[in-house]
Amino acid sequence: MALIASILALTFVGFPTNPPKVGDVAPAFNLKTLGKDKVKLTPLLKTGPVVLVVLRGYPGYQCPFCTRQVGELLTKSAEFSKRKASVVLVYPGPADGLDKYAGDFVAGKTMPPNFRFTIDPGYEFTSCYNLRWNAPSETAYPSTFVIGQDGHVSYAKISHKHGDRAPVADVLAALDALHTRS
Repeated sequence: MALIASILALTFVGFPTNPPKVGDVAPAFNLKTLGKDKVKLTPLLKTGPVVLVVLRGYPGYQCPFCTRQVGELLTKSAEFSKRKASVVLVYPGPADGLDKYAGDFVAGKTMPPNFRFTIDPGYEFTSCYNLRWNAPSETAYPSTFVIGQDGHVSYAKISHKHGDRAPVADVLAALDALHTRS
C-alpha cells in the first residue's frame, strides 16, 4: 500500500492541485488539432499572449453555450490578431469518437490563422489544469485564461455553470492590460 501511495505521489509531482489563477505560471501544454498538428504553449508565447479557452467539448451532445462562445470569439478574431494574441480552443471528451464530434462542432466554421482548435481526448489536458467536471454528462469546467508572454496567467475565469462564460470584452481588456504593462 505504501509503495502504491509513493508511486501516485511521484506521478503527480509538479502538477498543480488547483486550476491556474491570476499570477500563476500557466502549466505547459501539448495539444493536437484535428489535423494532428501539435499546439504547445511555449512556442505560441514567443509571438504574443495566449488566450486559452476550455470548452465543455462533447458531454454527449454539442453544447449550445460553447457554440455561442466560439462564434463570439470568431467574430472578434481581428481584435485578437491586432493584439498579437493566439487563441487556443480546447475541446475535451472521451477518446472514443472525439475526433468525429469535434469535427461536427467546427463544421462550417473558419478558423483564422491566430486560432487553434484542439482536442483533449481522455481529459489529459483538462485533468492537468484541474478543470475536469467529473459528473454525469459533464466534461470540463468552461474556462478562459489569458497568458502573458512571460507565461503568467493575467486573467482567469472558471465557470461552474454551463452559460457562465468569459465575456469577449473582458478578455480583450485583459489583453490590453498586458500591453500597457509592457
